[in-house]
Amino acid sequence: MKAKKAKEIPQFDLWLEVETGEPLDQPANRAYENFGNIEVKLQDGRRYTLNVWTFDFLPLARYPWPYEIDESEEPAKCLLPPDLFVEKFDRQTIEYIITQLLKNDEMKDEWLCKDNDDSTEPVA
Repeated sequence: MKAKKAKEIPQFDLWLEVETGEPLDQPANRAYENFGNIEVKLQDGRRYTLNVWTFDFLPLARYPWPYEIDESEEPAKCLLPPDLFVEKFDRQTIEYIITQLLKNDEMKDEWLCKDNDDSTEPVA
């Protein structure tokens, strides 16, 4: 039997919205109860954007900003889901997850961004 050749994982640049907002010690930047956007840029020019929530943010998301459980308010009956749920919203965790998604060819086409020009051509 031949050994399966390991898939080469493309290098990527990662932008995390949480790193550009409030100071990291602020409540909005809780690693386990957070949400935000990320951008993944591959060297071949592909660019992905995802909305990411932590598992522990889901109960909070049912309440309006500032996303605190408030017994005086009725929680939302439904939510539109994010693109990805994660355990922790920090660079180390997100880098690991994106590496695994790339390794397993699990980056979804709907996460791909169109070029920033005015063309209406779909991304191949």
